[in-house]
Amino acid sequence: MRLTDNDFQLFGLPETQAQDGAAIATRWKALQAEVHPDRFAAEGAAAQRVAMQWAMRVNEGYQRLKDPLKRAAYLCELRGAPVGAETNTAMPAAFLMQQMEWRESLDDASSESALEALDDDAARAEAAALAQAQRLLDDNNDAPAAAAQVRALMFIQRFRADIDQRLAALDA
Repeated sequence: MRLTDNDFQLFGLPETQAQDGAAIATRWKALQAEVHPDRFAAEGAAAQRVAMQWAMRVNEGYQRLKDPLKRAAYLCELRGAPVGAETNTAMPAAFLMQQMEWRESLDDASSESALEALDDDAARAEAAALAQAQRLLDDNNDAPAAAAQVRALMFIQRFRADIDQRLAALDA
């Protein structure tokens, strides 16, 4: 292991969007066991600091790899097409129309069942967008198109979080 390895190299995984979540978690546990600072207690403070850096590096990699959206964004970056969500908000017109319709439906939703139906619709769109991002990354090697798909996924996840807030407010 080298600190300069990317997350996939660090975890010994292929650089693909399609991943087995259980395998990622198993590898994370194994890496944590290797680098945990407690293993280096007898070697002094310097060795423990290095182990702490490694443990943090392993945890950061795990956080990126276990989440499909973060993993897709990371792959886009590795392939030279950073998502740039802060500066690039361009979206296809059809997607923007869908967002507007969803927002209007969210504003109009007054019951738990209406909010859950809206969330189901958004969840289906999220699953389809994730599958498309995977095809673009793994099959087509089209990181720029995948980056646009990741930006769309970020919108969908924020929308679903807004639905969750509305559901929580109904329960309060």
